[in-house]
Amino acid sequence: MATLTQSMGEPAIEDGAAVWRIARASGVLDANSAYSYLLWFRDFAGTSVVARAPDGAPVGFATGYRRPERPGTLVIWQIAVDAEQRGRGLAGAMLDHLTARPAPRGAPRSVETSIGPENTASHRLFLSFAARHRAPVARELLFPAALFPDSHEPEYLYRIGPLR
Repeated sequence: MATLTQSMGEPAIEDGAAVWRIARASGVLDANSAYSYLLWFRDFAGTSVVARAPDGAPVGFATGYRRPERPGTLVIWQIAVDAEQRGRGLAGAMLDHLTARPAPRGAPRSVETSIGPENTASHRLFLSFAARHRAPVARELLFPAALFPDSHEPEYLYRIGPLR
C-alpha cells in the first residue's frame, strides 16, 4: 500500500498532468482535457488543493472557484483521490483544508457542489463534511439529464452552509 500523503496546498501548473491522470482513473468524474487542469491551476490555484505523497507527487486534488455573484461561496468542481490512497479520509481533509485556508476574501461561508445520483461516495463525502462543520445541507436538482447533449446523469446541487 502506498504511503499516506505528507502535505497539501495550492496546486502548481506542473501538477496538471498528474491531476488529469487521477481524474481519468477515478471512473466517475467527467473527463476534462489535460489543458483544462493547466488553465485551472493557473487561474484558480487559490481555490484548489493538491494532496502530495512524501515524494511530492500529487495523490489527490480538489478544484474549486468562488461564485462571482456569491463570493462567500466556494464551488467544488471536482475532487478525486488516487486509488491507492482512498479510504483514508483524504478527500474530507482536502475539503477541510480548502475551507480553512486563509484567503484574500476570507474563508468561504458556504460550499456548493453538484453530484450525479449514482455517485454515492461523493454524496457521503459532502454530507460528512456538512456534519463535521455542523452546517445545514440543501439539495435540489441543478441540471436535468435532458440538458446534456450526451447520456449524462442529472446533477444535484448541494448547498452546505453557513459553515461554522
